[in-house]
Amino acid sequence: MLETNRYLVINIRRYLNSDNPKLGESRLLQVLSGFSCLRNPDVERFLKKSSVEFTKKNQSVTYLVFDISSMVLVGYFTIALKPLTVRGETVSNTVKKKLLRVSEWDEKSDTYTMSAYLIAQLGKNFTNGADKKITGEELLALAWDKIKEIQYLGGGVVTFLEAENEEKLLSFYRDNRFSQFDTRQTASDTEESHELLQLLRLL
Repeated sequence: MLETNRYLVINIRRYLNSDNPKLGESRLLQVLSGFSCLRNPDVERFLKKSSVEFTKKNQSVTYLVFDISSMVLVGYFTIALKPLTVRGETVSNTVKKKLLRVSEWDEKSDTYTMSAYLIAQLGKNFTNGADKKITGEELLALAWDKIKEIQYLGGGVVTFLEAENEEKLLSFYRDNRFSQFDTRQTASDTEESHELLQLLRLL
């Protein structure tokens, strides 16, 4: 079981919406500057370059995770609400029944279209060994707990994420009850398109 009293999870809106000189956007940017993730530069780039603007525009919300004993930034996660289409052939009949509650079903194509929670980013901070203060399982569990809070207020059934086709990474998500249901080709003006695997977990 996750010891939630070991970590402090802060919505970055707390910084952005504050008049407190100890908070504010400049303080937030200072905190973010101390994050590094050489293993996945995209995770670091998003936090430092995009997370603030995405939160301001309500495209997603980023949460910072601090170790309470030291108040060191140990990681972060980003949650967004996204439209999702699931092909019936990729999931079990049990999952289909649950999807029917919250989706538009196209009988002709056997697809289920709905709003779903996306764990858009998940990353540990590798600066000065901060990553040793939290496990990947704990960080993912904190994101899951936050989604459950949101679901309690507004409903919903499906959470999904997208991952590179790396066995160690996929095994991690499978161990945490996510199941692959499809793939998606990335679309970017600056990078070559590549395939991501999509995994879902029901609330």
